[in-house]
Amino acid sequence: MNVTVAAGQYTTATISTAGFALGLALLGAELWRWHKGGKGGGGPKGKGDDGGGAAKDPKALIPLGFGLVCGILMIACPAGLLGTLAGFLRWGGNSVGDLAMKWLTGTPSQTLGTAATPRIDGYGAIVVTAIAVTLWVLRKTIGKAVRGKWWKGVLIGCLLCISTGTAALIAQQVVEGANGLGAWAIGGIAKGTIV
Repeated sequence: MNVTVAAGQYTTATISTAGFALGLALLGAELWRWHKGGKGGGGPKGKGDDGGGAAKDPKALIPLGFGLVCGILMIACPAGLLGTLAGFLRWGGNSVGDLAMKWLTGTPSQTLGTAATPRIDGYGAIVVTAIAVTLWVLRKTIGKAVRGKWWKGVLIGCLLCISTGTAALIAQQVVEGANGLGAWAIGGIAKGTIV
């Protein structure tokens, strides 16, 4: 299936090489913790000391993965609170990454490209709104460690979502999935028609 998308259908914001490097570092650190089974890096029977579960347990990646998806969907929001928060997270990631890059290498960061995804449409907005409201309502019932992994995933999703390469392919699938799910919900659940 070939899709031609006009430039106005994308949301954009500049991402620097330092912000991208910070996103990669955070993703690598979380995947290493997952691989080793938590902060402790092992312990009895593969258990870490942060309650992260056994090493390589796929369930332990759910909060991080869901955070990544939420970060990508936030970038896909053209405006509003979520779009503004995504812009703030990118700005903070670029700034912290640039500071670290200058201190560590003596080289300032360069503009890598734009953090861009296809824009969510009216149907995708239904899905994003439902997710945001659900997370807000359940925020007190979700454990602190899970919330921390989710927030790291959101930041990583905002920093690694750029307009080219593998990141663009993943972002396109996430946003098109949200748009399609919203269209299905309106057609199937609200109107009673199955397409």
